[in-house]
Amino acid sequence: MAETATGFPGEASGATGSPGEASDATGSPGETPRAPGFPGGASRASGVLGDSLRTYRMVAAMWIRSTMAYRFSFALTLVNSFCVTFFDFVVILLMFGQVKGLGGFSFAEVAFLYGTAGTAFGLADLTMGSLQRMGRRVRDGSLDVFLMRPAPLLAQVAADKFALRRFGRVAQALLVLVWSLLLLDVDWTPVKVALLPVTVVCGAVIFGAVMVIGASALFWLQDAAEVTNAFTYGGNTLLQYPPSIFAQELVRGVVYVVPLAFVSWLPALYVLGRPAPAGVPDWAAFAAPPVALVCCGVAGLAWRAGIRSYRSTGS
Repeated sequence: MAETATGFPGEASGATGSPGEASDATGSPGETPRAPGFPGGASRASGVLGDSLRTYRMVAAMWIRSTMAYRFSFALTLVNSFCVTFFDFVVILLMFGQVKGLGGFSFAEVAFLYGTAGTAFGLADLTMGSLQRMGRRVRDGSLDVFLMRPAPLLAQVAADKFALRRFGRVAQALLVLVWSLLLLDVDWTPVKVALLPVTVVCGAVIFGAVMVIGASALFWLQDAAEVTNAFTYGGNTLLQYPPSIFAQELVRGVVYVVPLAFVSWLPALYVLGRPAPAGVPDWAAFAAPPVALVCCGVAGLAWRAGIRSYRSTGS
C-alpha cells in the first residue's frame, strides 16, 4: 500500500519546501510538526495524548482493513506467528524432559515467567513493533512524508504498517501463562491477584518505552536496529528464564540500568513466594507502575532529541 501525505482529515495539501522543512499547522518552516497547542500544561498534555491516540487508531485501523481484505492469507500468517513463537517454549519443554528443575525453579514456575514476560512483550511488539523501521526511514528520507502531516509523528510511525499477525505472539504467551496458573500451587491473595494484570500491562509499557528509546537512537545510529533489538527481543528471552541461572552482574544490570526486571522477574518472584534477586528489596515487586512512568518520560525526551536532530537526506 503506497504511503501518501493525504491520509488524515484536515491535512494541508500541496505542502512545499525541502524535505525536513515541513511547516506545522501554526508554526514556521523548519520546525517539527506539533499538535495544536492547548492552554495550560495539563490540558495541553491531555490534548496531545488524545491526538496521538486518535492518530494511532486511524492509521492502525487502515492497515487492519487492508489486512482483512485477504482473510485466508491473514489466518495463515497468524498461525505461523503463533507456531514460530511456540518453538521458544518447546525448548523449555524439551529441557524439562531431561531435568526436574532449572535454577531451583519448577516447570510450572518457569512457564509462569515465560508467560508473563512473553505476554507483556507481545503487547508491546503488537503496538510499537513498527518502530524497528525507523533507521530505514531516516536513511531513505521517507520520514519526511510523516513530518508533513499535521499529526503526532510517533503515533504515525508506530501505527504504520500495523501487523495484526503479531497477535499470534500475544495469544501463544497468554496461553502458556494461563496453563502455568493451572499448574502452580500458589497461595493466592487479593494483592497477588491484582498484581498479575498490573505486571503484564506495566511490562508492556516498559518494553514499549525501550522500543521508543531504541528508535530514537536510530536517528544517529541508522544501521543499529539489531543493537536495539538486543534489549527488546533479547530482553524478552532473558526474562523467560529464572534469574538464578544468570550472573549477578547481569541481573543487577536489568534491575538498575535497563529496568527490564520490573517487566516480570520482580513481580513474578513475589507471586511465587521467592526472594528478589541481587539484594533488591521486597517492595520493588510493586514498583513497576512508577518505573513504567519514568521509562515513558525518558523515552519522550529521547524521541524529542532525535526529532530535533533530524536533517533529512538532503535530496
